[in-house]
Amino acid sequence: MADGTPTTFSSEVVGKTLTKADFVESVYSRIGGLSRRDAAEVVDLLFESVKETLARGEAVKISGFGNFEVRDKKARVGRNPQTGRDIEISARRVLTFKASQVLKDQLNE
Repeated sequence: MADGTPTTFSSEVVGKTLTKADFVESVYSRIGGLSRRDAAEVVDLLFESVKETLARGEAVKISGFGNFEVRDKKARVGRNPQTGRDIEISARRVLTFKASQVLKDQLNE
């Protein structure tokens, strides 16, 4: 939460895939005075900001969660496993995520 206390999602979320709608519902239920539409807009703005930052090639660092980085991979030669022939794998950008130590510790409690 904003005051620094850790938050957990309800047991309804545990054991299933967390979706954008779940984030919206969590923001709506935890922040008084926001409509669901406003909560959805907050979540959309957050994700848009992250996407735009990554598209510029900049890292996104979320304290207590982890780091998202875009890395450039060079073109390389690979092998088609069915035919055994060499093929060129084109250069591309990939997104990487490295969990923070806080998150790793929480997962291993």
